[in-house]
Amino acid sequence: MAQGKKYRDATKRFDNDRLHTPAEAIDLVTSLAKANFDETVELVVRLGVDPRKADQIVRGTVALPSGTGKDVRVAVFAAGEAAAAAREAGADIVGADDLASEIEGGMLDFDITIATPDLMPVVGRLGRVLGPRGLMPNPKSGTVTPDVAKAVGEFKGGKVEYRTDRYGNVAVPIGKASFTSTALLDNFRAVVDELNRAKPASAKGRYVKRVGVSSTMGPGIKIDPARLRPGVDEAVSA
Repeated sequence: MAQGKKYRDATKRFDNDRLHTPAEAIDLVTSLAKANFDETVELVVRLGVDPRKADQIVRGTVALPSGTGKDVRVAVFAAGEAAAAAREAGADIVGADDLASEIEGGMLDFDITIATPDLMPVVGRLGRVLGPRGLMPNPKSGTVTPDVAKAVGEFKGGKVEYRTDRYGNVAVPIGKASFTSTALLDNFRAVVDELNRAKPASAKGRYVKRVGVSSTMGPGIKIDPARLRPGVDEAVSA
């Protein structure tokens, strides 16, 4: 397969065992992104937490200063004035019971689900559909809120959700391969800063264990966790 050959060729162009600085890794990722579309650049961080314990689940949202480069489709559960405000803010789909029925029928043409608190009983019955896809609204991520218009604007403008998986990994898109290195680094810093801010008090030992970046079709580039903070060679914060 052509993509397989491109991937193998890409892996030969760098030392896979070397731990890079964030700037080096991002430059490598963008230079190796050779697909026929604008690949997404993703940051993956392995955290020293135990997601099986409720007090060590790391989740929330972070605003990417350079945006995501993606047209985010937002579905909003709201009624009355809140529904009107959501539409005015740019929500792609707005509804209540009618929207729930559409989703139950298989309509999932959206990336983010936002709901007003009073409509959560309606949304609750969609848990088996939305939950496994990471689309269930949650107060901790700012997707259950009375101010749905503000939430729509934030998620349309580059706010993204993050959450540890069962192994303690957090994967967050930080932009597109077409972004400048500076834009990707700004987003990288924002995510790392946010993960450090969200460190659970109960987490013991080393918190950031492994860090890497990759593009949609490209290999992962390892980053040295010890070089995330501002240093002589590069101003990248953690």
